[in-house]
Amino acid sequence: MTTRPIPSTQEALPVIGCGTWMGFDVAAGSAEHQRLPGVLDALFAAGGKLIDSSPMYGRAEAMTGELLAAAGHRDNAFLATKVWTSGREAGIAQMAQSFQRLRTEHIDLMQVHNLVDWRTHLETLRGWQEQGRVRYLGITHYTSSAYAEVEAVLREQKLDFLQINYSLDAREAEQRLLPLAAERGVAVIANMPFGGGSLMRRLRGKPLPGWAAEIGCASWAQLLLKFVLSHPAVTCTIPGTSRPEHMADNAAAGAGGFPDAAFWQRHAHSIDR
Repeated sequence: MTTRPIPSTQEALPVIGCGTWMGFDVAAGSAEHQRLPGVLDALFAAGGKLIDSSPMYGRAEAMTGELLAAAGHRDNAFLATKVWTSGREAGIAQMAQSFQRLRTEHIDLMQVHNLVDWRTHLETLRGWQEQGRVRYLGITHYTSSAYAEVEAVLREQKLDFLQINYSLDAREAEQRLLPLAAERGVAVIANMPFGGGSLMRRLRGKPLPGWAAEIGCASWAQLLLKFVLSHPAVTCTIPGTSRPEHMADNAAAGAGGFPDAAFWQRHAHSIDR
């Protein structure tokens, strides 16, 4: 799998990770739960590392921690999660709970989720970063209505990561946020690369365009992920899944080259049709 450097350290990060929203929020012993070890096996076998979670994702953090511990995979994972509450003490308590749920003594990336009380939490996290409890810090959002505030925080604060929505049918981040992240030396994690699922549902069952083979894509998922990763400011993308075969398919998009903007200008309209 292709890797890209995290600008603040030049650490290499594989370009395809795994999101855990919904897919990892499952009951122990369920059929969905029994599939999840295979999801992580597929991620790691392909060379992926990043697993993204949040306290707002129900049982996902705890499930991630359980799976990594059971398979002895903690050292293979780049663990990212979030703080999503108001107030210093509430934030500290929530993040401490994330450490417990993920069964780890350090978290690779802690993000302020949807900018909730971001100034308070970033102050705490800078101290934790100095102590080695977290390696990187960042902010997240998932909707263009928040882009003005995201931009303001990016300009004001020194950050390692920005997590933002970006997909073929939601390209607003191209206008200001992705160029600004590149300018500020901030790694970008693209969430919702399938448009929150709506794009995949619309394309399901339709034949791939002939030019997909030119860029090494054997599925719609791979094509949509190649588009996201074609933007030079994007460091990694985190399609969510609870199925090993989907994880393997997604991960395949991280191999080979990525077309330039001119390629997508020529071909993206055919997907819209």
